[in-house]
Amino acid sequence: MRFPNSIVTAFACLSCTYSFGQELPPASPESVGLSSTALAQVTANLQAHVDAGHIAGVVAAVLKDGKLVYHEALGQRDIATASPMPEDALFRIYSMTRPVTSLAAMILWEEGYFKLDDPISKYLPEFAQQQVFVDSSNPSMTQTRRRVGDIEVADLMRHTSGLGSRSSSIYVQQGVRLRSLTAAQVTSNAARVPLFDDPGTEFRYGLSATVLGRLVEVWSGQSLEDFLNERVFAPLEMHDTVFYVDQERQSRLATVYRPDAQGVLQVHEMEDIPFTEQAPLIEGGVGLISSTLDFAKFSQLYLNQGELFGRQLLQPDTIALMMENSIAEELLPIGRGGYMAASGWTIGGFAYALVPEDYPFAASPGEVWWDGSAGTRFSIDPVEGIVTVIMAQVSPSGGQGFREEFKNGVYGAIVDRP
Repeated sequence: MRFPNSIVTAFACLSCTYSFGQELPPASPESVGLSSTALAQVTANLQAHVDAGHIAGVVAAVLKDGKLVYHEALGQRDIATASPMPEDALFRIYSMTRPVTSLAAMILWEEGYFKLDDPISKYLPEFAQQQVFVDSSNPSMTQTRRRVGDIEVADLMRHTSGLGSRSSSIYVQQGVRLRSLTAAQVTSNAARVPLFDDPGTEFRYGLSATVLGRLVEVWSGQSLEDFLNERVFAPLEMHDTVFYVDQERQSRLATVYRPDAQGVLQVHEMEDIPFTEQAPLIEGGVGLISSTLDFAKFSQLYLNQGELFGRQLLQPDTIALMMENSIAEELLPIGRGGYMAASGWTIGGFAYALVPEDYPFAASPGEVWWDGSAGTRFSIDPVEGIVTVIMAQVSPSGGQGFREEFKNGVYGAIVDRP
């Protein structure tokens, strides 16, 4: 049921009165069953990737049992200025924005603003008459058919909405997603272009989280930025997670690089409007900047059953729902190869390790995780009680396997298992 506005408003105001300053408690690796010697080798391996020019720099963190046991910054934030990579460096996290948006939505779900099986046209009427492409592999605006079924809110969370990727040729042609547009305009554009599939029939990674972010605005009556600041970032003390890097923070923003034909890193701008400028588009799909420790706090929330720093953002049952595979058996695998063929997906906005032995990095059954297209990745492992976060800025994001080697090294450092 929907809570009275007075209660919702009172709860929201509480987030404005938090006393800041709490941080993740540090601990020695040995105190939580990890080897300092093995973690030192993890650092050496990351430094080798920096020295080889695979990445300019990196910041990585490990939490075990809620305690910070590893936090290293290596290499350079910017090669041209020879600026060292600071521990509090800021990174474009791109698709790691999606689980943050799902968290925001589920806060509102607990408060009764919507049901997971609600059609999104109930809140966004422009989707009511949306058509479907006759041939999704060769989409044409003139070759469409009637849609079967409605996009439900949960479809946006699990990427079964039928919406396409922001980089799909038809979306680019139709100007669906530009940082010069508002989220409301991008959402209307997404409704104007036909779906690639009938809702609920295929996993298709795409604009779903951006539309979900727009729904957060409709449900809450706030901008997505304001809602996240008040209801997520303030209580979790994620003080450096932002949509725009202001002048005060710019000296900590890592530069994005791309290797040239000879493998030498060159500056690479991934957006038409850089994150150092305030763009009209504040979106729930790929819009956030964050730091390694900020995202470690976000991740630990899930191992703590929805609580951090004494603040309960979500109930344990909701956290459990967000961390379980939500993709029906008939829609699996969600990808053709690699880790996507071994993964499910959750309404929390995470990949779910269905077949961890088929991953190219160490993982536990039921572990949830995701990454970003500029070299960031996080994982939340309820079996081992471990959170890992690693952030660099390289495109394509592979960086000669630095993220996989990091994860394997951390799990190789486990001495005592539960």
